[in-house]
Amino acid sequence: MSTDVIHLDDVSRVFPTEPPVYALREIHLRVGRGDYVAIVGPSGSGKSTLLNTLGLLDRPTSGSYILNGVETTTLRDGARTRLRGREIGFVYQSFHLLPHRSVAENVMLAEVYGGHPRGGRRRRALDALERVGMGHRVEFVPGRLSGGERQRVAIARALMGSPALLLCDEPTGNLDSGNTEAVLDLFDDLRDQGLTLVVITHEDTVSARADRRVRIHDGVLTEE
Repeated sequence: MSTDVIHLDDVSRVFPTEPPVYALREIHLRVGRGDYVAIVGPSGSGKSTLLNTLGLLDRPTSGSYILNGVETTTLRDGARTRLRGREIGFVYQSFHLLPHRSVAENVMLAEVYGGHPRGGRRRRALDALERVGMGHRVEFVPGRLSGGERQRVAIARALMGSPALLLCDEPTGNLDSGNTEAVLDLFDDLRDQGLTLVVITHEDTVSARADRRVRIHDGVLTEE
């Protein structure tokens, strides 16, 4: 069995405008199981297109994307949605927590649309919250939490279902320096537990914590 969670081979994404926009240009990227990779680049470099491609939110125009052993480019939409729900946990700059739901309920909602069994859902949510150091806040609502705590809850939600990949888009963009360090410490812990992390960021302090850093510029990806 392949040890790659992500294997992009000659992936391009061209938007058919006039003239065409080459958002990704023949990208090759391999991310092994347990890797912690930062993808950096300026605004307009192709970061968002690459995020959407890695997250199965967009299809490449050409090339191959194998996610945890599954070739994704030939899958129909329903199969892609199921694969995304099973293999990828998403963490965004905005926490996307429901304000009138408790911390535990927000985490449990991750399984509502994923076809997971209802039995044991609360137990799995509590386990995820313990994993991110938020087991003492399960009945709080998000408005009573700091920004760093809300991001930890969002990470716990992303961990529901034990995904192969944690895909993070500017995960510290709304945090101060202290909360940023706390979230990055958590990422270190998750990496040490064997989780694969890909963090898309423009912040050097964030990318410096990763094991590998790759840069995208004008749709071209290069290893640093």
